[in-house]
Amino acid sequence: MKGEHPYVKWAIDVIENYILHGIKLEPHERLPRELFERRAGAFVTLHKLDGSLRGCIGTYLPTQPNLALEIRENAIAASTRDPRFEPVRPEEFDEIEVSVDVLSEPEPVSSIDELDPKKYGIIVVSGPRRGLLLPDIEGVDSVEEQIRIASLKAGIFYPYEKPERIYRFTVERYH
Repeated sequence: MKGEHPYVKWAIDVIENYILHGIKLEPHERLPRELFERRAGAFVTLHKLDGSLRGCIGTYLPTQPNLALEIRENAIAASTRDPRFEPVRPEEFDEIEVSVDVLSEPEPVSSIDELDPKKYGIIVVSGPRRGLLLPDIEGVDSVEEQIRIASLKAGIFYPYEKPERIYRFTVERYH
């Protein structure tokens, strides 16, 4: 697996140990200190070398005591429990690039003029349904397209049905 940033290397170690040995690694002292001091939502995304998606799972709000554990849980889920894909197999390791997105706290928007698909990810909400789309996704160049895709993920039939609420967030993306 490929990735240079320490957050990404942690995600890769977690995935490889979990898939090869069934071991859920515990965070260790060699990890950057901020992983233990910070809480945030995080997404772990796996892409094949040709750029196609291979897995992506995350949380938009923190669910774990620290970012190290947030990344660990989402790395395992992205590689083994993304419902769109079969679990990653060891023979695929050399063909996968990993990225980690650390999310800011979502903030409500009052107008779509406050959105920018290159800068902000979005969460659309209608009743109990919600859909999330990370920012700066290849091929998503307009706010309308971003809302359409996030709505589709939520089961909101946009543009015929509009989301009740839209939130935006930024990400720190690491490769």
